Amino acid sequence: MRVLLTGSSGWLGSALAPRLRHLGHEVIGLDPVPSAETQVVGSIADRDLVLRTVSENGIEAIIHSGALHKPDIERYQNTDFIVTNVQGTLNLLDAAVASGVQRFVFTSTTSLMISQAIRDGFKGGARKAAWLTEEMSPEPRNIYGVSKLSAEHLCRLHHLQHGLPVVVLRTARFFPEADDLAYAIEQSDANTKANELLFRRLTVEDAAEAHVAALEKAPSLGFDIFIISAPTPFRPDDCAELIADAPAVVARCFPDYPRLYARKGWTMFSSIDRVYDPSRARERLGFVCKTGFADVLRALEAEA
Repeated sequence: MRVLLTGSSGWLGSALAPRLRHLGHEVIGLDPVPSAETQVVGSIADRDLVLRTVSENGIEAIIHSGALHKPDIERYQNTDFIVTNVQGTLNLLDAAVASGVQRFVFTSTTSLMISQAIRDGFKGGARKAAWLTEEMSPEPRNIYGVSKLSAEHLCRLHHLQHGLPVVVLRTARFFPEADDLAYAIEQSDANTKANELLFRRLTVEDAAEAHVAALEKAPSLGFDIFIISAPTPFRPDDCAELIADAPAVVARCFPDYPRLYARKGWTMFSSIDRVYDPSRARERLGFVCKTGFADVLRALEAEA
Protein backbone atom coordinates (compact mmCIF):
# COMPACT_ATOMS: atom_id res chain seq x y z
CA MET A 1 0.00 0.00 0.00
CA ARG A 2 0.98 3.64 -0.42
CA VAL A 3 0.93 4.92 3.16
CA LEU A 4 1.06 8.53 4.29
CA LEU A 5 2.82 8.67 7.66
CA THR A 6 2.57 11.91 9.61
CA GLY A 7 5.12 12.57 12.32
CA SER A 8 7.65 10.70 10.19
CA SER A 9 10.63 12.55 11.70
CA GLY A 10 9.59 11.79 15.28
CA TRP A 11 10.49 8.98 17.68
CA LEU A 12 7.65 6.70 16.56
CA GLY A 13 7.81 7.67 12.89
CA SER A 14 11.51 6.90 12.71
CA ALA A 15 10.81 3.36 13.95
CA LEU A 16 7.59 2.82 12.02
CA ALA A 17 8.63 3.97 8.53
CA PRO A 18 11.38 1.35 8.09
CA ARG A 19 9.08 -1.35 9.45
CA LEU A 20 6.37 -0.46 6.93
CA ARG A 21 8.84 -0.48 4.06
CA HIS A 22 10.17 -3.86 5.18
CA LEU A 23 6.62 -5.17 4.85
CA GLY A 24 6.46 -3.93 1.28
CA HIS A 25 4.57 -0.66 1.74
CA GLU A 26 5.53 2.58 0.02
CA VAL A 27 5.82 5.24 2.72
CA ILE A 28 5.42 8.98 2.19
CA GLY A 29 6.47 10.84 5.33
CA LEU A 30 4.97 14.21 6.24
CA ASP A 31 6.53 16.25 9.04
CA PRO A 32 7.52 19.88 9.73
CA VAL A 33 11.05 18.68 10.54
CA PRO A 34 13.23 17.33 7.71
CA SER A 35 14.63 13.82 8.11
CA ALA A 36 15.57 10.76 6.12
CA GLU A 37 12.03 9.43 6.65
CA THR A 38 10.25 12.61 5.53
CA GLN A 39 9.50 13.25 1.87
CA VAL A 40 7.06 16.13 2.42
CA VAL A 41 8.22 18.86 4.80
CA GLY A 42 5.23 20.77 6.15
CA SER A 43 2.47 20.91 8.72
CA ILE A 44 -0.73 18.88 8.85
CA ALA A 45 -2.38 22.21 9.75
CA ASP A 46 -1.76 23.28 6.13
CA ARG A 47 -5.01 22.02 4.64
CA ASP A 48 -4.04 22.58 1.01
CA LEU A 49 -0.75 20.75 1.51
CA VAL A 50 -2.51 17.79 3.12
CA LEU A 51 -5.19 17.52 0.42
CA ARG A 52 -2.59 17.81 -2.32
CA THR A 53 -0.21 15.30 -0.74
CA VAL A 54 -2.92 12.67 -0.34
CA SER A 55 -4.39 13.10 -3.83
CA GLU A 56 -1.18 13.48 -5.82
CA ASN A 57 0.54 10.49 -4.22
CA GLY A 58 -2.35 8.07 -4.62
CA ILE A 59 -2.41 7.45 -0.87
CA GLU A 60 -4.27 4.26 0.10
CA ALA A 61 -3.79 4.43 3.87
CA ILE A 62 -2.94 7.08 6.45
CA ILE A 63 -1.14 6.59 9.76
CA HIS A 64 -1.50 9.83 11.67
CA SER A 65 1.11 9.97 14.43
CA GLY A 66 2.10 13.64 14.11
CA ALA A 67 1.04 15.96 16.93
CA LEU A 68 1.98 18.46 19.58
CA HIS A 69 2.58 16.41 22.72
CA LYS A 70 2.24 16.88 26.46
CA PRO A 71 5.80 18.28 26.94
CA ASP A 72 4.93 20.93 24.33
CA ILE A 73 2.42 22.52 26.73
CA GLU A 74 5.21 24.62 28.23
CA ARG A 75 6.22 26.04 24.83
CA TYR A 76 2.96 26.39 22.91
CA GLN A 77 -0.40 28.11 23.37
CA ASN A 78 -3.73 26.30 23.62
CA THR A 79 -4.61 27.51 20.14
CA ASP A 80 -1.52 25.77 18.75
CA PHE A 81 -2.77 22.44 20.08
CA ILE A 82 -6.18 23.01 18.50
CA VAL A 83 -4.70 24.01 15.15
CA THR A 84 -2.27 21.08 14.97
CA ASN A 85 -3.99 18.25 16.83
CA VAL A 86 -7.62 18.98 15.98
CA GLN A 87 -7.65 20.93 12.71
CA GLY A 88 -4.69 18.92 11.45
CA THR A 89 -6.54 15.66 12.11
CA LEU A 90 -9.66 17.03 10.42
CA ASN A 91 -7.58 17.97 7.37
CA LEU A 92 -6.25 14.43 7.10
CA LEU A 93 -9.66 12.83 7.59
CA ASP A 94 -11.23 15.07 4.96
CA ALA A 95 -8.39 14.31 2.56
CA ALA A 96 -8.86 10.60 3.21
CA VAL A 97 -12.55 10.80 2.34
CA ALA A 98 -11.97 13.00 -0.71
CA SER A 99 -9.35 10.66 -2.17
CA GLY A 100 -10.95 7.34 -1.27
CA VAL A 101 -8.36 6.28 1.30
CA GLN A 102 -9.30 2.82 2.57
CA ARG A 103 -7.91 2.84 6.10
CA PHE A 104 -6.85 5.38 8.75
CA VAL A 105 -4.84 4.78 11.94
CA PHE A 106 -4.71 7.51 14.56
CA THR A 107 -2.08 7.66 17.31
CA SER A 108 -3.85 8.86 20.42
CA THR A 109 -2.70 8.72 24.04
CA THR A 110 -3.59 7.14 27.37
CA SER A 111 -2.81 10.55 28.87
CA LEU A 112 -6.30 11.76 27.97
CA MET A 113 -7.76 9.10 30.29
CA ILE A 114 -6.27 10.65 33.43
CA SER A 115 -8.69 13.19 34.84
CA GLN A 116 -7.73 15.80 37.39
CA ALA A 117 -9.73 13.79 39.94
CA ILE A 118 -7.49 10.76 39.37
CA ARG A 119 -4.35 12.88 39.70
CA ASP A 120 -5.67 14.63 42.81
CA GLY A 121 -6.72 11.32 44.30
CA PHE A 122 -3.20 9.96 44.02
CA LYS A 123 -1.68 13.08 45.56
CA GLY A 124 -4.28 13.15 48.32
CA GLY A 125 -4.20 9.50 49.30
CA ALA A 126 -6.50 7.54 46.98
CA ARG A 127 -7.77 4.28 48.44
CA LYS A 128 -7.06 2.24 45.30
CA ALA A 129 -5.40 2.52 41.94
CA ALA A 130 -7.51 3.40 38.91
CA TRP A 131 -8.10 0.43 36.58
CA LEU A 132 -8.37 2.01 33.14
CA THR A 133 -10.12 0.50 30.12
CA GLU A 134 -11.59 1.80 26.89
CA GLU A 135 -15.06 1.71 28.46
CA MET A 136 -14.46 4.76 30.66
CA SER A 137 -15.57 8.25 29.65
CA PRO A 138 -12.40 10.38 29.57
CA GLU A 139 -12.21 13.78 31.23
CA PRO A 140 -8.83 15.15 30.06
CA ARG A 141 -7.00 17.42 32.49
CA ASN A 142 -5.02 19.56 30.02
CA ILE A 143 -5.14 20.97 26.49
CA TYR A 144 -3.11 18.08 25.12
CA GLY A 145 -5.67 15.54 26.31
CA VAL A 146 -8.58 17.72 25.18
CA SER A 147 -7.12 18.06 21.69
CA LYS A 148 -6.43 14.33 21.33
CA LEU A 149 -9.91 13.37 22.56
CA SER A 150 -11.44 15.88 20.14
CA ALA A 151 -9.42 14.30 17.34
CA GLU A 152 -10.74 10.88 18.37
CA HIS A 153 -14.29 12.21 18.07
CA LEU A 154 -13.52 13.48 14.58
CA CYS A 155 -12.25 10.02 13.66
CA ARG A 156 -15.47 8.45 14.89
CA LEU A 157 -17.54 11.05 13.05
CA HIS A 158 -15.82 10.36 9.73
CA HIS A 159 -16.42 6.65 10.18
CA LEU A 160 -20.10 7.24 10.91
CA GLN A 161 -20.67 9.76 8.13
CA HIS A 162 -18.41 8.38 5.42
CA GLY A 163 -17.67 4.78 6.34
CA LEU A 164 -13.94 5.48 6.69
CA PRO A 165 -12.32 2.59 8.58
CA VAL A 166 -10.44 4.12 11.53
CA VAL A 167 -8.48 2.52 14.35
CA VAL A 168 -7.51 4.72 17.30
CA LEU A 169 -4.51 3.62 19.35
CA ARG A 170 -4.26 5.10 22.83
CA THR A 171 -0.59 4.47 23.36
CA ALA A 172 1.00 4.47 26.80
CA ARG A 173 4.44 6.01 27.30
CA PHE A 174 7.14 4.98 24.86
CA PHE A 175 9.15 8.18 24.46
CA PRO A 176 12.84 8.25 25.45
CA GLU A 177 12.70 11.29 27.74
CA ALA A 178 12.81 10.94 31.51
CA ASP A 179 9.56 10.63 33.42
CA ASP A 180 8.03 13.79 34.84
CA LEU A 181 6.07 12.28 37.72
CA ALA A 182 6.85 12.87 41.37
CA TYR A 183 7.07 9.18 42.26
CA ALA A 184 9.97 8.75 39.80
CA ILE A 185 12.20 11.40 41.34
CA GLU A 186 14.37 9.03 43.40
CA GLN A 187 14.95 6.48 40.64
CA SER A 188 17.21 6.39 37.62
CA ASP A 189 15.60 6.77 34.23
CA ALA A 190 16.17 3.08 33.40
CA ASN A 191 14.73 2.04 36.77
CA THR A 192 11.67 4.23 36.28
CA LYS A 193 10.97 2.91 32.79
CA ALA A 194 11.38 -0.69 33.96
CA ASN A 195 8.83 -0.11 36.73
CA GLU A 196 6.42 1.52 34.30
CA LEU A 197 6.35 -1.56 32.08
CA LEU A 198 4.16 -3.07 34.79
CA PHE A 199 1.30 -0.66 34.21
CA ARG A 200 1.88 2.26 31.81
CA ARG A 201 4.69 1.83 29.25
CA LEU A 202 5.77 0.01 26.09
CA THR A 203 8.78 0.08 23.82
CA VAL A 204 8.80 2.16 20.64
CA GLU A 205 9.25 -1.08 18.69
CA ASP A 206 6.02 -2.44 20.16
CA ALA A 207 4.29 0.87 19.45
CA ALA A 208 5.31 0.54 15.80
CA GLU A 209 4.05 -3.05 15.63
CA ALA A 210 0.70 -1.99 17.08
CA HIS A 211 0.31 0.45 14.20
CA VAL A 212 1.13 -2.29 11.71
CA ALA A 213 -1.57 -4.49 13.27
CA ALA A 214 -4.08 -1.61 13.21
CA LEU A 215 -3.30 -0.91 9.55
CA GLU A 216 -4.03 -4.51 8.65
CA LYS A 217 -7.22 -4.82 10.71
CA ALA A 218 -8.82 -1.41 10.07
CA PRO A 219 -11.19 -2.50 7.24
CA SER A 220 -12.60 -5.41 9.25
CA LEU A 221 -12.87 -3.40 12.49
CA GLY A 222 -14.60 -0.37 10.97
CA PHE A 223 -14.00 1.81 14.00
CA ASP A 224 -12.40 0.90 17.29
CA ILE A 225 -10.26 2.30 20.10
CA PHE A 226 -7.51 0.36 21.83
CA ILE A 227 -5.21 0.92 24.79
CA ILE A 228 -1.68 -0.07 23.76
CA SER A 229 0.59 -0.87 26.68
CA ALA A 230 2.79 -3.73 27.83
CA PRO A 231 0.74 -6.56 29.38
CA THR A 232 0.18 -5.96 33.07
CA PRO A 233 0.50 -8.77 35.62
CA PHE A 234 -1.99 -7.01 37.86
CA ARG A 235 -5.73 -7.61 38.26
CA PRO A 236 -8.50 -5.25 39.31
CA ASP A 237 -8.51 -6.93 42.73
CA ASP A 238 -4.95 -5.67 43.25
CA CYS A 239 -5.87 -1.99 42.99
CA ALA A 240 -6.21 -1.26 46.71
CA GLU A 241 -2.89 -2.90 47.56
CA LEU A 242 -1.16 -1.22 44.61
CA ILE A 243 -1.80 2.10 46.32
CA ALA A 244 -0.84 0.86 49.79
CA ASP A 245 2.12 -1.42 49.00
CA ALA A 246 3.00 -1.83 45.32
CA PRO A 247 6.29 -3.73 45.99
CA ALA A 248 4.37 -6.50 47.74
CA VAL A 249 2.06 -6.96 44.75
CA VAL A 250 4.97 -7.00 42.32
CA ALA A 251 6.82 -9.56 44.48
CA ARG A 252 3.82 -11.90 44.35
CA CYS A 253 3.87 -11.72 40.56
CA PHE A 254 7.66 -11.83 40.21
CA PRO A 255 9.29 -13.45 43.27
CA ASP A 256 12.81 -12.88 41.90
CA TYR A 257 12.39 -9.14 41.37
CA PRO A 258 13.55 -8.00 44.90
CA ARG A 259 16.83 -9.89 44.53
CA LEU A 260 17.51 -8.66 41.01
CA TYR A 261 16.56 -5.08 41.84
CA ALA A 262 18.72 -5.06 44.96
CA ARG A 263 21.73 -6.25 42.98
CA LYS A 264 21.18 -3.44 40.49
CA GLY A 265 20.52 -0.85 43.18
CA TRP A 266 17.00 -0.30 41.85
CA THR A 267 13.78 0.23 43.77
CA MET A 268 10.10 -0.27 43.01
CA PHE A 269 7.54 2.53 43.25
CA SER A 270 6.04 2.44 46.73
CA SER A 271 2.61 3.15 45.24
CA ILE A 272 1.06 2.73 41.78
CA ASP A 273 -1.91 4.99 41.03
CA ARG A 274 -3.23 3.58 37.74
CA VAL A 275 -3.11 0.49 35.53
CA TYR A 276 -3.84 0.52 31.81
CA ASP A 277 -5.57 -2.69 30.75
CA PRO A 278 -4.56 -3.64 27.16
CA SER A 279 -6.68 -6.78 26.99
CA ARG A 280 -9.09 -5.35 24.40
CA ALA A 281 -6.19 -4.96 21.95
CA ARG A 282 -5.31 -8.61 22.50
CA GLU A 283 -8.88 -9.79 22.00
CA ARG A 284 -10.02 -7.62 19.07
CA LEU A 285 -6.85 -6.35 17.41
CA GLY A 286 -4.85 -9.52 17.97
CA PHE A 287 -1.95 -7.47 19.31
CA VAL A 288 0.19 -8.02 22.40
CA CYS A 289 3.40 -6.13 23.18
CA LYS A 290 6.46 -8.36 22.94
CA THR A 291 8.43 -6.62 25.69
CA GLY A 292 7.27 -6.49 29.30
CA PHE A 293 8.55 -6.41 32.87
CA ALA A 294 9.58 -10.08 32.75
CA ASP A 295 12.01 -9.23 29.94
CA VAL A 296 13.63 -6.60 32.14
CA LEU A 297 14.16 -9.19 34.87
CA ARG A 298 15.64 -11.66 32.40
CA ALA A 299 18.08 -8.99 31.26
CA LEU A 300 19.05 -8.20 34.85
CA GLU A 301 19.62 -11.90 35.54
CA ALA A 302 21.82 -12.14 32.47
CA GLU A 303 24.02 -9.32 33.76
CA ALA A 304 25.32 -11.48 36.56
